[in-house]
Amino acid sequence: MALSATLPTPDSAASLFQARSADVDEHCAALGRWRLSYDQISAGAFRGSFTQLSLPRLEVFREITSQQVRQYGQLGADSFGIGLPWDGDGEVNCNGASVAGSQVIASIDAEIDMCTPKAFELRGVVASTMLIAELAARLDIELPRAVWHQLLVIEMAAAPVARLRAHLAAIHETITAAPERFDDPAARQALEDALLVEIMDMLPTAQPSDPGRSATARKRTVDRARELMHGSGDRSLSLLEVCKAVGASPRKLGYCFQEVVGTSPMHYWRAMRLNRARRDLKRAGGAETSIYDVAVQHGFWHFSQFSLDYKRHFSELPSETLRRARLAA
Repeated sequence: MALSATLPTPDSAASLFQARSADVDEHCAALGRWRLSYDQISAGAFRGSFTQLSLPRLEVFREITSQQVRQYGQLGADSFGIGLPWDGDGEVNCNGASVAGSQVIASIDAEIDMCTPKAFELRGVVASTMLIAELAARLDIELPRAVWHQLLVIEMAAAPVARLRAHLAAIHETITAAPERFDDPAARQALEDALLVEIMDMLPTAQPSDPGRSATARKRTVDRARELMHGSGDRSLSLLEVCKAVGASPRKLGYCFQEVVGTSPMHYWRAMRLNRARRDLKRAGGAETSIYDVAVQHGFWHFSQFSLDYKRHFSELPSETLRRARLAA
């Protein structure tokens, strides 16, 4: 099925973008028009890479992150994205559901909020929702409305998912071995058609994965706890205060966080505060900036422990981060 005859195709060349980073914020900055923020949850040096092949109407991507990460934000206004987990040391969690088998991660004009494991690789395709909706209308395909406007783990027919996976594998093999092949307009058109055919085959079979009542309840508990953690302002709440506010014992809250985020609430909260402190230090170019003041602002009253935690989490001392910021100012 040739989709070029259905909609006009812009006559523009493919562009290939590849970036590597040793910092989670630098990694986000390389994501182009995607408006995403990442927080590093697990401790250790971060290594990331991002590859994007931009076709006239589609973007094909491959992303690798070495540490456990929380991703949140948007792919861009009015964007449609399908992601296939490729590799990782644990489960990906989206809205309380993990991905397995022929399931995919789908974001159709939706906010992104998911937690990915260490040594994780994600491959997929991004397009405009307008393109997908127009193609579906012209090909008389009814799209399931239940999968729009939210990030979901989606059950789809296994065959088109397997074919899409094979296409993505071949694309990235070609990027590595012979990227000049994408300079050929006919090759670009054939590739774009093949990807759109698989997407159009997959979408009518899409069914949101049902995580069950208990998983939904755990997700609500974690979301409420994270709201309190992130919105606590100048005063650092205690874990007991968070537990009381969400109506859960420390043990129950720990179980909920382990299921939804893949770590304990205390580790998650410390990681979030360390990420915020690091961003403040990276923005601090003036000589008046004090590491101690930044640490206290984010709830770390024990300066030596803060330095140890920071070094363990980011593989460098806070003074090294601040020194680079001052040199770059």
